[in-house]
Amino acid sequence: MNDLPILYSFRRCPYAMRARLAIASAEFPVELREVLLRDKPNELLEASPKGTVPVLVLADGSVLEESRDIMEYVLAMSDREGLLDFSAGDLTAMEGLIDRLDGPFKAALDRYKYPDKYAGANRLDARAAASEFTSELDRRLGAGPYLFGDRVSFAELACWPFIRQFAHVDRDWFWSQDWNNLIAWLDAFIASDRLKRIFAKYPRWHGGEAGIVFPPDA
Repeated sequence: MNDLPILYSFRRCPYAMRARLAIASAEFPVELREVLLRDKPNELLEASPKGTVPVLVLADGSVLEESRDIMEYVLAMSDREGLLDFSAGDLTAMEGLIDRLDGPFKAALDRYKYPDKYAGANRLDARAAASEFTSELDRRLGAGPYLFGDRVSFAELACWPFIRQFAHVDRDWFWSQDWNNLIAWLDAFIASDRLKRIFAKYPRWHGGEAGIVFPPDA
């Protein structure tokens, strides 16, 4: 296992989830080290002092600290599902969509889920702001089962964990909204083997021990 890239991850973090989704799609084996963010191991902080996950440490010692960078790296190695096999126009649109997810939507989601952490945050205002993005996704999904047509794309893997997180803040409210396309898309992901595969519970990693090979059947 010593020659495998090392992935520091936390099961419920949506950024780490989308990195694991890409790694599983690519069948790109890594040594998974599941950590607790409230008790970060020194090895994680040495690799990435900012102390967030995911972090991918490659065999040559180089470090990828952003989930999108990790996704793009592993899919460049092996894009088995053709997640990036789209037209140049679609790829540009995907980048813009994910930029809005990672920017305004994520800011609103944080203030909706954790309003006490942000001075002046209003939970309902934040939910309304986040809903502008989910409404956009619902409209886009009206043209097909996936965000960019009839098959899964890079955008799905980038968006699913965050829309799932948004939905679970107030499940009754979310599933009562008139977002039939979006809800069907999210329900399919939640019930999928894809989510089950990356959401398995692993023991916490402690320094000085081996991690776990991920994907589990790689």
